[in-house]
Amino acid sequence: MLKQYIEDICKKAKDAFFDLSSIGEDKINNVLNTLVELIEKNAEEIKRVNEIDLENAKKDGLSSALIDRLLLNDKRIKGMVDSIKTLISLRSPVGEIIDGWTIENGLSIEKIRVPIGVVGIIYESRPNVTIDAATLCLKSSNCAILRGGKEAINSNRFLSELIKEALRLNDVNENCAGFIDKTDREGVLHLAKADKYVDVIVPRGGEGLIKFVANNATVSVIKHDKGLCHTYIDKDADLEKALDISFNAKVQRPGVCNAMETLLVHKDIADKFLPKFKELMDKANVELRGCEKTLEMLDIKRAEESDWDEEYLDLILSIKVVDNLDDAVKHINRHGSNHSEAIVTENYTNAEEFLNRVDASCVYVNASTRFTDGGVFGMGAEIGISTNKLHARGPVGLSELTTYKYKIRGNGQIRQ
Repeated sequence: MLKQYIEDICKKAKDAFFDLSSIGEDKINNVLNTLVELIEKNAEEIKRVNEIDLENAKKDGLSSALIDRLLLNDKRIKGMVDSIKTLISLRSPVGEIIDGWTIENGLSIEKIRVPIGVVGIIYESRPNVTIDAATLCLKSSNCAILRGGKEAINSNRFLSELIKEALRLNDVNENCAGFIDKTDREGVLHLAKADKYVDVIVPRGGEGLIKFVANNATVSVIKHDKGLCHTYIDKDADLEKALDISFNAKVQRPGVCNAMETLLVHKDIADKFLPKFKELMDKANVELRGCEKTLEMLDIKRAEESDWDEEYLDLILSIKVVDNLDDAVKHINRHGSNHSEAIVTENYTNAEEFLNRVDASCVYVNASTRFTDGGVFGMGAEIGISTNKLHARGPVGLSELTTYKYKIRGNGQIRQ
């Protein structure tokens, strides 16, 4: 029954995609403008429905960091609206000529950017993903199938209805934004195997969800395994700058994938930096776990080997003192998740070496990892952060939601 329900949604989305391919960018922008109006008009109802999810989350004992991911307040509703407005202002990449040439026999060949097709998005907690994912897909002429988590079901359901209403009001097939109104885990499996209709799956959520999708999908997957991000404080760091950056990376929103999970500190400045850093962390109620060298300077919990591979998504941080830049890079490349990594240093040579050697989709010098975000990068929004190395890497925006085809024009040529 559930399998048939999901297959029907996928089939309708595939049919709608072929309709969408003939709709111009102006009409898509009209849909997005209408959605802005509907979100602004229904802001109070969005918050009311969201409060139901928040109350259920508290009853279920979710952590404060995870509850924060669920929250839709005035600021975040405005953020959704602003991201849509940015998308409207951006030019769709669809139809862009990537390359073109004429071969010896006169055939004219063009490499053209085209939409991927039907994009399935499986996500947890953050209901703003409903808006970000659907609008990015529409702007890039893709159809979306949205499957959110049970903790945000009421918020996701209401937002998806606003999207469908915006489509209907502009005479666009509402199945361009399908919504799976079921939260059974089995539904994830059926969507991940719907390769007859779905062209790519983007899982957003915890490590368990992403691994489940990656291990079971017959549809292509754009994913990040987890957001295990590091900040390395180099021996040549400005310590005040380092305190601000590392505090922000951990505390500003600890429950998101671009938050810092491990702090690496050069041994030469550890005794100066770590006591000041601990004062900040104590005020923010962050639990610290340190290596043997860290424990010589701080009275904190001992870090286990498993901590270096842990995405806490909470007010917990592991700390390791390293001998040099080389040790820091090797630790990151061994334990990191290819997401976002940062160095704090005033040494240009060390900064460039870090940028070149660290294997991650986003690498920072003297800035917080919290900036890894499609909206912040000027993409309007993102459908996720990819740690894949093929097709898309980093924030997945409009261009990353396209592929390409070759258009070949001839005048009677035949191959001998």
